[in-house]
Amino acid sequence: MKTHAPKPSAVTALALALALALAGTGGAQAQACLDKREIQEAVSSGRIMSLDAVLASGGVDARTEILNVQVCDRGGRLVYVIGVLSPDGQAQNLELRAN
Repeated sequence: MKTHAPKPSAVTALALALALALAGTGGAQAQACLDKREIQEAVSSGRIMSLDAVLASGGVDARTEILNVQVCDRGGRLVYVIGVLSPDGQAQNLELRAN
Protein backbone atom coordinates (compact mmCIF):
# COMPACT_ATOMS: atom_id res chain seq x y z
CA MET A 1 0.00 0.00 0.00
CA LYS A 2 1.46 3.32 -1.07
CA THR A 3 1.12 6.31 1.25
CA HIS A 4 1.69 9.93 0.40
CA ALA A 5 3.81 12.00 2.75
CA PRO A 6 2.61 15.56 3.42
CA LYS A 7 4.31 18.31 1.46
CA PRO A 8 7.19 19.93 3.39
CA SER A 9 5.36 23.25 3.62
CA ALA A 10 2.36 21.52 5.18
CA VAL A 11 4.60 19.70 7.66
CA THR A 12 6.33 22.96 8.55
CA ALA A 13 3.02 24.77 9.03
CA LEU A 14 1.64 21.97 11.21
CA ALA A 15 4.82 21.83 13.30
CA LEU A 16 4.72 25.59 13.80
CA ALA A 17 1.03 25.47 14.69
CA LEU A 18 1.64 22.73 17.23
CA ALA A 19 4.57 24.61 18.74
CA LEU A 20 2.50 27.78 19.05
CA ALA A 21 -0.42 25.85 20.50
CA LEU A 22 1.79 24.18 23.10
CA ALA A 23 3.52 27.45 23.94
CA GLY A 24 0.14 29.12 24.32
CA THR A 25 -1.23 26.45 26.61
CA GLY A 26 1.87 26.48 28.80
CA GLY A 27 1.48 30.17 29.58
CA ALA A 28 -2.26 29.92 29.83
CA GLN A 29 -2.11 27.06 32.31
CA ALA A 30 -0.11 29.26 34.68
CA GLN A 31 -3.18 31.49 34.82
CA ALA A 32 -6.73 30.45 35.64
CA CYS A 33 -8.44 28.96 32.58
CA LEU A 34 -11.95 27.60 32.29
CA ASP A 35 -12.62 24.00 31.37
CA LYS A 36 -14.99 23.14 28.50
CA ARG A 37 -18.03 22.86 30.77
CA GLU A 38 -17.30 26.22 32.39
CA ILE A 39 -16.89 27.84 28.96
CA GLN A 40 -20.27 26.45 27.84
CA GLU A 41 -21.93 27.68 31.03
CA ALA A 42 -20.34 31.14 30.67
CA VAL A 43 -21.59 31.43 27.08
CA SER A 44 -25.07 30.13 27.99
CA SER A 45 -25.39 32.59 30.88
CA GLY A 46 -24.20 35.51 28.75
CA ARG A 47 -21.10 36.08 30.88
CA ILE A 48 -18.92 35.73 27.77
CA MET A 49 -19.57 35.87 24.02
CA SER A 50 -19.59 32.74 21.89
CA LEU A 51 -16.45 31.87 19.97
CA ASP A 52 -18.15 32.76 16.67
CA ALA A 53 -19.13 36.20 17.99
CA VAL A 54 -15.61 36.84 19.31
CA LEU A 55 -14.02 35.82 16.01
CA ALA A 56 -16.43 38.02 14.05
CA SER A 57 -15.91 41.04 16.32
CA GLY A 58 -12.14 40.51 16.11
CA GLY A 59 -12.25 40.57 12.30
CA VAL A 60 -10.82 37.05 11.99
CA ASP A 61 -11.08 35.70 8.42
CA ALA A 62 -13.83 33.06 8.21
CA ARG A 63 -11.41 30.79 6.29
CA THR A 64 -9.03 30.69 9.29
CA GLU A 65 -8.66 27.23 10.81
CA ILE A 66 -9.12 27.06 14.58
CA LEU A 67 -6.49 24.81 16.17
CA ASN A 68 -7.33 25.22 19.86
CA VAL A 69 -9.39 27.40 22.17
CA GLN A 70 -9.10 28.37 25.82
CA VAL A 71 -10.80 30.99 27.95
CA CYS A 72 -8.47 32.37 30.61
CA ASP A 73 -8.38 35.09 33.23
CA ARG A 74 -5.94 37.83 32.27
CA GLY A 75 -5.70 40.43 34.98
CA GLY A 76 -9.30 40.04 36.12
CA ARG A 77 -10.90 39.84 32.68
CA LEU A 78 -11.70 36.77 30.61
CA VAL A 79 -10.10 36.38 27.20
CA TYR A 80 -10.21 33.76 24.50
CA VAL A 81 -6.75 32.38 23.67
CA ILE A 82 -7.17 30.91 20.20
CA GLY A 83 -4.55 29.04 18.18
CA VAL A 84 -5.25 29.63 14.50
CA LEU A 85 -3.86 28.72 11.09
CA SER A 86 -4.59 31.38 8.48
CA PRO A 87 -5.43 30.52 4.86
CA ASP A 88 -1.88 31.49 3.85
CA GLY A 89 -0.42 28.96 6.31
CA GLN A 90 0.59 31.36 9.09
CA ALA A 91 0.04 29.96 12.59
CA GLN A 92 -0.44 32.25 15.56
CA ASN A 93 -2.16 32.62 18.90
CA LEU A 94 -4.85 35.28 19.16
CA GLU A 95 -5.98 36.77 22.45
CA LEU A 96 -9.45 38.31 22.15
CA ARG A 97 -11.74 39.73 24.86
CA ALA A 98 -14.42 37.26 25.83
CA ASN A 99 -17.06 39.85 26.84
